[in-house]
Amino acid sequence: MISHRITSIMRRDIQTLGPEVPIRQAISILLDTGAAAAPVVGEDGQLVGILTQKDCFRPALHASYHQEWTGRVADQMSPDVITVDASDDVIRVAEMFLSHSHRVFPVMEGTQVLGMAHRSDVLTFMLREG
Repeated sequence: MISHRITSIMRRDIQTLGPEVPIRQAISILLDTGAAAAPVVGEDGQLVGILTQKDCFRPALHASYHQEWTGRVADQMSPDVITVDASDDVIRVAEMFLSHSHRVFPVMEGTQVLGMAHRSDVLTFMLREG
């Protein structure tokens, strides 16, 4: 299999969220875009966390019990984000998906989020190239 950088198959058209975005709005964005997760970036553009669909279940359940949506992205996001580097090879990222249960990883160049590496895209690439 020929070596390819993850940037060759990552998704570039991604939605980012700010930590102060109301959680209900963030859930709508994830669902409307079909995203499994969205990087959370501060005002300076730095990655501060990730919000996954799984993270959204707690506030959604709370809202169903109390008929009230409360909270913001910062309250539900995971601040410890596993990322991949733009220079990483697709095979290295595949190995990371094997080691972690995540469906997506933010692809970073320095401190900037370039895109998202999706487990399904990596698997599709390996099927076609293998």
